[in-house]
Amino acid sequence: MEIDSDIPQFLASQKQQAPASLQNYYHTFEDLYERKLWHQLTLAVQEFVSKPESGPLQVDLYNNFISDWEAKMSQQKLVSLGVSAAKQIRDNEEAREFLKALTEKVNKDETREAYVLAKMETTHFGLLLGDLDTTKKDLEECGKYLEGFDSVDPQINASFLRVSADYYKIKADYAKYYKNALLYLACVNIDDLSVPERASRANDLALSALLGDSIYNFGELLMHPILESLVGTEREWLKNLLFAFNSGDIGKFEALAPHFAQENILQSNITALRQKICLMSLTETVFKRSSDNRSIPFGTISSETKLPLEEVEILVMKALSLGLIKGSIDQVDAVVRVHWVQPRVLDRNQIKGMQERLVAWNENVRKTAITMEAEAVDVYA
Repeated sequence: MEIDSDIPQFLASQKQQAPASLQNYYHTFEDLYERKLWHQLTLAVQEFVSKPESGPLQVDLYNNFISDWEAKMSQQKLVSLGVSAAKQIRDNEEAREFLKALTEKVNKDETREAYVLAKMETTHFGLLLGDLDTTKKDLEECGKYLEGFDSVDPQINASFLRVSADYYKIKADYAKYYKNALLYLACVNIDDLSVPERASRANDLALSALLGDSIYNFGELLMHPILESLVGTEREWLKNLLFAFNSGDIGKFEALAPHFAQENILQSNITALRQKICLMSLTETVFKRSSDNRSIPFGTISSETKLPLEEVEILVMKALSLGLIKGSIDQVDAVVRVHWVQPRVLDRNQIKGMQERLVAWNENVRKTAITMEAEAVDVYA
């Protein structure tokens, strides 16, 4: 590869525009470029673009410097640098076109992982432009590629899951958003996310957990550090509402209901939310009981769920149909007999309750053993 004589001139020109904190990087770039130390040069450029003050310089650096030796570096790193540059472009259509050109460069079998990353980041800008049809098609294409990879780099997985979550958010598919957003957070270090992004993710996850018609166990979210982003903000009540739902605390739900006026989507779904909290109150009532004490009178359920007695049977039938519990209804004796309750991720208070039940069970076993030992002597004699 010939050294482009225009490169030193470009680096010198850009150095003059750069803040003082970045100027030494240009000496490093020129030295490593002339010595053809491509790996070291790649690392130096990555460090440079990680500096927030490098933002206004990144597009020109990519177009006039990085593109000159792009074949000499890891193509996934090339895409990462291109994505960083694209984020500096204010016009979303222009940013998408910028990444489309890069995507075509890596559209090869030997660089398929880099292609998926580039494709997803291009799709991200398309989603911002409201191009839902192309987004769906791109997600399907890249999803098939990901399934065929032996292993997937977390950066690529995170890009795919982030775009998937954002797509389902726009489609108001709360359950799929919830799943993909949690998986996305598992692929990234949340400390690397900006404070506004962490708060936004926490807010959206909370709403999707509450509104998802198939989500009745979100203990995993409650234990996730992302929720701490709501603490100390005007949206902290959302975190408290999640804990109320998880424990089936209808009194706390009613106390927090006035906050729904701040969130129209919750206010417009208040009836569904009331039914959901009643279902979770029912499963919590079952869960708190030992396995040999799960014949529950309708009156007890009515008291726990704050529902009229005549609505209890409908609630139990709904819980049975959703698979939250398994059992039978005795209409004559007005009793529900439950032999299984859906497994769930527990918060600390629920774990403490389970510990107390295990201690009580252990004590019952000990007493039974002592009784049997005492009676066994007479039987043996």
